[in-house]
Amino acid sequence: MKCFITGAGGFMGPHLARFLHEKGAEIMSTYYEPISDIKELKKLGKAIELDVRDKEKFKKLLKDFKPDVIYHLAAQSYPTVSWEKPNFTVQSNIEGTINLFESLKELKMNPVVIVACSSAEYGFVNPEEIPIKEEHSLLPLHPYGVSKIGQDFLTYQYFKNFGMKGIRVRIFNTTGPGKVNDVCSDFTKQAVMIEKGLQKPVFKVGNLNAKRAITDVRDMINAFYLLAEKGEAGEVYNASGEKAYLIKDILDEIIKITGIKVKIEIDPKLIRPTDEPIIFGDSTKLKNSTGWKQSIPIDKTLRDMIEFWREKL
Repeated sequence: MKCFITGAGGFMGPHLARFLHEKGAEIMSTYYEPISDIKELKKLGKAIELDVRDKEKFKKLLKDFKPDVIYHLAAQSYPTVSWEKPNFTVQSNIEGTINLFESLKELKMNPVVIVACSSAEYGFVNPEEIPIKEEHSLLPLHPYGVSKIGQDFLTYQYFKNFGMKGIRVRIFNTTGPGKVNDVCSDFTKQAVMIEKGLQKPVFKVGNLNAKRAITDVRDMINAFYLLAEKGEAGEVYNASGEKAYLIKDILDEIIKITGIKVKIEIDPKLIRPTDEPIIFGDSTKLKNSTGWKQSIPIDKTLRDMIEFWREKL
């Protein structure tokens, strides 16, 4: 099996590459402005720098590698950054997806393409509409969410018009070792910095009253793999944790695990202009189609993230 991963220099890419390598796959990974260790990617297969906005290079890599499965993870993936860089966000996410499918179409190649979409597409959801089903209206609250709808709908259109085997997975909050710039990574990093005396015993936090269903990245990678094997082309699948956690409870669990004593302070910089009060998806369709299930509990995820920061810091 030949697997092509775009955006492998992000958070999920190295986890996916390791998973596929263990399955015996031949891997080509691409990265751009990576946040992860590219040396590790290169140990698992070919790893090449690619800005997905560069169609000609994209097309050549696909032509030379001839993948059986493509995992399209490449994106500007931070909602807060999308307010600062809306043009870059839309170009990377939408233009990059067009370049992928146009290249495949021109090359007359039709591999399975798993496209990483997002729960951010749904936007504000009333509590009585939880857990969110795939049929829910899409009303995103930031440019990132809009760009993800673009990726999502383009994947469907290339399937409907040209029979291309795109499968859309709307990813809900996912975290784990190596994650940066989400609430779990920020909290676990701060806890370890306080533990090591690198930060005063003051916890900087944003909105503690939001609720998020959280999935360990290793469970999410398994969902991608199962969808590539058993998912139906043209379809969209929610991939969400089974329980929505209050952010305050996650903070309390991290403090409990580390045993630190801290003062909690609200940091206005961590408050978004709009923030979904709860994000929690219905993954019934994914489970019924693939047999996927969440297997890693939140306390193990947080403990592994704490260990990650203890080693890194």
